[in-house]
Amino acid sequence: MSDKFIEDLFNRLGNKVNIDPKLSYTAKLINEPELLAKKIGEETTELIIDFIKNNKKGIIHESADIIYHLLALWVATNVHPKDVWAELSKRKIKSGYEEKNSRDRDNV
Repeated sequence: MSDKFIEDLFNRLGNKVNIDPKLSYTAKLINEPELLAKKIGEETTELIIDFIKNNKKGIIHESADIIYHLLALWVATNVHPKDVWAELSKRKIKSGYEEKNSRDRDNV
């Protein structure tokens, strides 16, 4: 799998924006920000629980759920995966601590 897989999935989800939300759960999520936010919170909590329990199968399942919901959020907010890849690319030249410290200063 590659970033192309993520972009293809992103495009597939984007094609569902104008489908009747009664016919497409993805369309419902994209068009109901509160529901999408709730689902991301639920899936994240479930992932954390599986992580603490060291439940590898659960981690895999919940990670897939989070990625799906994250891509739906990107579609809803018009954020393309390439935008995220560019941000990650900028960060790879800094250590994790350097990057975090620069964000803390930017938010002051």
